Amino acid sequence: MSRFWIFAADPTRYHWDTLFVKGKELWEGVRNAAAQRYLKHVHKGDRIVCYHSAPTRSAYALAVAASDPYPHPDEQQRKFLVVNLKAVERLPRPVPHKELKANRVLRRMRFLAKPRQALAPLTEHEYNEILRLSGLPPLPFR
Repeated sequence: MSRFWIFAADPTRYHWDTLFVKGKELWEGVRNAAAQRYLKHVHKGDRIVCYHSAPTRSAYALAVAASDPYPHPDEQQRKFLVVNLKAVERLPRPVPHKELKANRVLRRMRFLAKPRQALAPLTEHEYNEILRLSGLPPLPFR
């Protein structure tokens, strides 16, 4: 059973288009303790909404976790976890932060409560609502 997440990246440091050029890439954008705790729960096959933080501030693309989390390979203490991501598709229409926040289904989303967080879980309903807002059909509910 796949889970759903939103991963944020500063587009001036890492633009999600890079993932689409490479197809698959190590994602190492998480250093704070709260985000690391969430990252421990990501599993291979989980679905991910790729979000650009400031200045763009919008849901931009979809990806899938291509691995379970593992210790950063280039770090001496191997204290921080990373995960491999695989590009799925760019959203037909990026969904701006203001629109996410104004949406009745999404306004209680954990990510919106702590917008500086690099990742947060989504419910399947929240994931589908983001798809709908972007112009994509929702996943069939199980």
